[in-house]
Amino acid sequence: MELGYFAMPSHPPERDLKEGNEWDLQTLRWLDDLGFAEAWIGEHHTSPWEPNPSPDLLLAQSFRETKRLRMGPGGILLPYHNPAELANRIAFLDHLSGGRLNFGIAASGLPSDWAQFNVDGMSGVNRDMTREALDIILRLWSDENSFHHEGKFWTIDKPERMNTLVPHLKPVQAPHPPIGVAGLSPNSSTMKLAGERGFLPMSLNLNAGYVGSHWSAYEEGAHSKGLTPRRSSWRLVREVFVADTDEEAMRLSAGGMMGRMMNEYLLPLFRDFQFTHYFKHDQTVTDSDVTAEYCARHNWLIGSPATVARKLESMWNEVGGFGTLLVLGFDYADAPEAWHNSLRLLSKEVLPRVKHLQVQ
Repeated sequence: MELGYFAMPSHPPERDLKEGNEWDLQTLRWLDDLGFAEAWIGEHHTSPWEPNPSPDLLLAQSFRETKRLRMGPGGILLPYHNPAELANRIAFLDHLSGGRLNFGIAASGLPSDWAQFNVDGMSGVNRDMTREALDIILRLWSDENSFHHEGKFWTIDKPERMNTLVPHLKPVQAPHPPIGVAGLSPNSSTMKLAGERGFLPMSLNLNAGYVGSHWSAYEEGAHSKGLTPRRSSWRLVREVFVADTDEEAMRLSAGGMMGRMMNEYLLPLFRDFQFTHYFKHDQTVTDSDVTAEYCARHNWLIGSPATVARKLESMWNEVGGFGTLLVLGFDYADAPEAWHNSLRLLSKEVLPRVKHLQVQ
């Protein structure tokens, strides 16, 4: 098993945007030093708790300040970008990364983002736009000399050479950086897309019972195209906090910024979407009882190193095995030593206890 990081990035609304960016940079430096394998940075436009509309700007800085950590957007919201412009920008970023870029893509799930960009997400237009944009980007990165694409949402040309002028921007990784796709809902259609294309599947932080359906969707997509799905490529996002004792971990997680973000933002948002049941270990639990403390006791991987290792192995067995645990990122800029220590304990004391958890 490998360790990674998934940052929304989450910051409290009062956090200055530059200060939040500095916290994210510091965390990425820690991850690099601690031997984490990868990190993913989200894109959002209308959420004060997730205030990063341009993950590539943070990534361009962080590639200069790290040595081995693979990083990428997790993901770029394809409906909100011209595919030709995005293809060029991501190709350039791959060169800046020295070939350490992962390319995460997403269809966007916030109704307020849909409204700002006038995208009808309720009817699934955002998913249709994502598929068309991705096809265009991959064609632009291919060896195809020229083409004209006139689709439902975009008209894009790859023009022929004009004297000394010619489209020339391609990623340094051939044929392109590894592509990751995040899924949320049970039997996720984006997980099926990932399976069809052989992309990296990333399951967001839901009850393990729902997450298991993601792998089924990924397998279905892969088998439909004659591909062999590998569980080693599967990433699971989870809230994690490790401390010296179980009591300290509960105090610093549910009683700290993790708890505040869940109670003030994520859980109310999921209640609005009628998604609260995704967090329940028992569907007879009322929605009002699903609090940060409830999630800490039933879903999160928190506790001492021994406790977290036990919980991690139990989750791994419940879903049938996966390759990478992605720690969900939180803003502990007001208590940085606690977050740094949690990441250190996870890497140095928890991971060695679960080295036997391996999949193909």
